[in-house]
Amino acid sequence: MVDRLKNKVALITGAGTRGEITGIGQASSILMAREGAKILINDIDAQRAKSTLSQIENEGGEGFIIAEDCTKEEGCKSIVRGCLKQFGKIDILFNNVGSAGRGMVTEIDEENWQKAIDSNLKSAVLMSKYVVPVMSESGGGSIINISSIDAIRAGGSKNVPYSVAKAGVSHLTRLMAVHHGREKIRANCLAPGHVHGSFPNSIKKIPEDIRELRRKAGPLGTEGNAWDVAWAAVFLAAEESRWISGTVIPIDAGLHAASPLSVWDNLNE
Repeated sequence: MVDRLKNKVALITGAGTRGEITGIGQASSILMAREGAKILINDIDAQRAKSTLSQIENEGGEGFIIAEDCTKEEGCKSIVRGCLKQFGKIDILFNNVGSAGRGMVTEIDEENWQKAIDSNLKSAVLMSKYVVPVMSESGGGSIINISSIDAIRAGGSKNVPYSVAKAGVSHLTRLMAVHHGREKIRANCLAPGHVHGSFPNSIKKIPEDIRELRRKAGPLGTEGNAWDVAWAAVFLAAEESRWISGTVIPIDAGLHAASPLSVWDNLNE
């Protein structure tokens, strides 16, 4: 621990765990706590959140759980009020919650479309709506959003609701960076690639052959995990990134830079 986030308060949504594989929200909560931050752990499932809190407390960190639905306005209000009551301020907001949304445009189910928009985009909008004034009043802060490389170009699966929602998150980040820069609020976005974490394994475990193909597709040829994304979140939360705002940073082993033919040899190695 080097205390890069000492005396900071981080509010992280979707900070629980879905199973045995660590997710980005949980990994980020643990790393930020190791760096000295107090963590408001938000997850709609209290049991998932308790797993994260337990790890933080076992390492000597401090956290607090609020099990509210951040896709609802009243839920967001409650989360922010609870964080202020417990810790007195909010220095870092990590809008991490999200859900899948599958299908081509001709296959979209209205209910699933709305769920993808609500969980990935609406949650980030509403959480930011209530956190920005708090940060502004206290002299600024860092907002970190989670997008996806599927928001940059078509991904490995047909997932229009998810991809469109994540593209909205990317642009929301740019808008907030411009609108709230003079309030000393930085807004940045992480776009994970083929991370082997709890989210892609939440419905069913990724088959080993597909997992290997995902690894090969990245120019670095190494598999990423939730901790790789979490370290980037720590950087964007810390003072080292004080002059960075409005960015969308791919965390993807270089996959965003490649065309299919450029990695042909890698895929066939």
